[in-house]
Amino acid sequence: MRESVLFPGTVFPITIGREGSVLAAQQALREERPIGILMQRQAGDEEVTPDQLHRMGTVANILRYVNLPDGEHHLVIQGLQRFRVLEFVQQAPFLAARVEFLDEPAQDGPELAARLLLLKQQAMEALQLLPQTPQPLVLAVQSASAAGALADLIAAYSDFEPAQKQELIETTDLLARTDKVSALLARRIEVLRLSQEIGERTKATLDENQRRAILREQMASIQKALGEDDGKAQEVADLRKRIAAAHMPDEVGEAAQKELRRYERMPDGAMEAGMVRTYLDWLIELPWAEPAPRDIDIAAARRVLDEDHFGLDKIKQRIVEFLAVRKLAPHGKAPILCFVGPPGVGKTSLGQSIARAMGRPFAHVSLGGVHDESEIRGHRRTYVGALPGNIIQAIRKARARDCVMMLDEIDKMGRGIQGDPSAAMLEVLDPAQNNVFRDNYLGVPFDLSRMVFITTANTLETIPGPLRDRMEIVQLSSYTENEKFQIARRYLVRRELEANGVSAAQVTLADDAIRAIIRDYTREAGVRNLQREIGRVLRHAAVRIADGSATQVAIGVDDLHGILGPRRFENEVALRTSTPGVATGMAWTPVGGDILFIEATSYAGKGSLILTGQLGDVMKESAQAAFSLIKHRARELGIDEKRLARIDVHVHVPEGATPKDGPSAGVAMFTALVSLLTGRTVRSDTAMTGEISLRGLVLPIGGVKEKVIAADAAGITRVMLPARNRRDFDEIPEEVRARLEFIWLERVDDAIAAALEPR
Repeated sequence: MRESVLFPGTVFPITIGREGSVLAAQQALREERPIGILMQRQAGDEEVTPDQLHRMGTVANILRYVNLPDGEHHLVIQGLQRFRVLEFVQQAPFLAARVEFLDEPAQDGPELAARLLLLKQQAMEALQLLPQTPQPLVLAVQSASAAGALADLIAAYSDFEPAQKQELIETTDLLARTDKVSALLARRIEVLRLSQEIGERTKATLDENQRRAILREQMASIQKALGEDDGKAQEVADLRKRIAAAHMPDEVGEAAQKELRRYERMPDGAMEAGMVRTYLDWLIELPWAEPAPRDIDIAAARRVLDEDHFGLDKIKQRIVEFLAVRKLAPHGKAPILCFVGPPGVGKTSLGQSIARAMGRPFAHVSLGGVHDESEIRGHRRTYVGALPGNIIQAIRKARARDCVMMLDEIDKMGRGIQGDPSAAMLEVLDPAQNNVFRDNYLGVPFDLSRMVFITTANTLETIPGPLRDRMEIVQLSSYTENEKFQIARRYLVRRELEANGVSAAQVTLADDAIRAIIRDYTREAGVRNLQREIGRVLRHAAVRIADGSATQVAIGVDDLHGILGPRRFENEVALRTSTPGVATGMAWTPVGGDILFIEATSYAGKGSLILTGQLGDVMKESAQAAFSLIKHRARELGIDEKRLARIDVHVHVPEGATPKDGPSAGVAMFTALVSLLTGRTVRSDTAMTGEISLRGLVLPIGGVKEKVIAADAAGITRVMLPARNRRDFDEIPEEVRARLEFIWLERVDDAIAAALEPR
C-alpha cells in the first residue's frame, strides 16, 4: 500500500494496479487464504522489493473483488490482526512471506478501562466538531468495549500522517498504543476547535473574497498543526540558511530572524507575506561580510590613469596620493573627493579609472533632479511599493561593501515638499558617522565606511555649505587646444571609428582637420561636442564606404566645409574692438571660460548711465562704480567734466539673451568707458578681467585658468589680470603661458596705460 495503513477490525475499499498485487489477490481468492497488507517506505508506482516495505502490517480477508472493464481492480478488505514478517520467501510472480501472527494482549485492568473512557470522550468531542457527524461511527465508538480495538478504530478513521499510523500498527503494547492515539487525537481536536472558532466568528460578516482568505488561513493553520506544510517549511529553512551565510552583524541578524518568524506564521496568500519576503531578500543579498583586503599597485594605478586620460597631471597626482593613503591605511577614514569642472572634461570617467586602478567594483548613482529625501534614505516599509534608497540599491547591484561609488551631479539635487535630499547626503558623506548609516527601508544600520565615495559637480554655488564642507574639492578646468587635439587623436577618433563600424585602415582623419574642428566648429571647455563633430565626419565617410562608392576615405581640412557646413566660430576680436568704447573682458561660466565684449556709446542727455544686456545686480553695480570713478577722476583722465553732464552713457554687453553677473567685469567696463570718453581705442589683442573699487584698486577674482584658456582660444595675445592673482599663474597650462603676454594690474591706471592706444 502507498501511504495507507489498514488496522484490525476495519473494512476499507482499496484499488490495486501493480501486476504483483493483482496476482497475489487473485491467488488468495482461489485458495481462500488471507492477504498481508504492508505499507511502502517510499511512495512510487514501480514494482517494490522486500527492502522497500515495512515489516509489520495487518492480515486481511478479501470480502469482495471487482475487475472493471477499464482494467482497474477494486477490493473490499477487512483487517483481522497484526503480523510481523520473518522472511520473504518469494518475490515473483507476487510477494510471499513467512510471518508471525501477533495476538492482541489481554485488556483487563483499571488503567486500560480509564484509557477506554478517555478515548471515547475524545472521539465523541472530535466527531461533534466535524461539519457533519457520521452516525455509524458515533455508534461504533459508543459500543466499543476494548481499548485496543477503539484505538485502532480511531486511528483508522482519523487523518493522521501515514508514518504516525504505521507507528501505531507497530505498537503492540496496549498502554503505549492508547496513549499515542490519545495524544494525536487531542492535537486534532485543538485544530478542529480553532477552525470552528474562526469560522463562527467570521461567517456572518465576511464577503466572498474575505471568506476565501480566511479559509486559506485556516488551511495553512491546519497544515502547520499537522506538519503538512512542507513547501513553506522548506522555503523557511532555505531562508534561515541564507541568513546564516550572509554574515550579518548581530543587530541585523536578530532583525532578520524576527521577520523570518513572522513570515513563517503567515499564510502564503497574505499580502504582507510578500512584503516580508521582499524585505528578507534585501537583507540577505546585501554584502554584510567584512570585505577581503585588496592590494593597490600604485605603479599600475598611474598606468591606468595615463591610459584613460591625457593631461590632468595635478588631478592624477591627487588621485595617486589618495590611493597611496588607502593602501597604507585601508581602514582609515578616507576623504570624499569632489570633482568640480565644466561638462565633458572627464569627471565621471575619472571615477571609473579610480575603480579600475583600485581593483574594486564601480557603482554609479545619478543625483541630477533628485528632490525627494527618500531617494537617498529609502521609503519606510509601511508604504506600498517601498524600496531602499539609491545608495543601498547601488551597493546591492555592485555586490561589494567597499566599491567605488560615483555620486554624479551632486550640485543638481533639488528640494521639494518630500524633504531635502542634500541634508540626507550629510550622513552618507561624513566619514565620522556613515559607519552606521540607517536606511528607512532596512531599519538597521549599514556600514558605509569602507566605501570610496567620489562626487562630481559643475559648480559649487548650488551645493549647501555643510555638504560642501564634508568634501575635498578637486578642480578640473577647461582643456587647451593642444590637449583637446591629443584627446581626440588618442581616444575620441578610435572610439567613434568603433561606434560607426569603420576601421582606421578605411577612414583616416588628418591632424590639421582635427585642429580645424576644434578651432572652427567647437568652443567648449570639455570634449563632448568635439566627439560629436568627429562622429559626424566619420559617419559621412561610413556612408561612402557602405554604398560602395569608396573603399578608403581620407578627410582633410578642405573636406570639412562640405561635411560640417561653414565655420561656426571665427575671430571677431579685431573687428569688434576697432572703435572707441569697446573692450574685451573675460568671463567664467559653469561650462568653462569665455570672452565678453563691453560696448559703450554716448549721446546728448543729462549725465545718466544706462545698462543693458541681461546684467545681474553685481554687474550693474560694477558699471556704476566704474562710471562714478571716471566722474571722480575725469580731470586726471583728460575728460571734459562739463561734457559728462550733457551726455547719457549707454553700456551694453552683447548676447543680450544670456544672463550675466559677477564683479570681474569691472576693469573691462572702466576701460570701455575711458576709451569712449577719451576717443582712444582699446588694443584688439588684449583681454582683461578684475574687480575695481572706488579707490581705483584692482581686486582679485576667480576662475583665472578658465578665463585665460578661453582668451587664448579666441585669438587674444595679451591678458591683463589683477596683481593679487599671481598665485593662480602656475595653474595656467604651460603652453598657454608661452603664447600669451601677462600684464599684472595694481590700479586702474595700469589698465588704462596698457590697454588703450595712443591718442
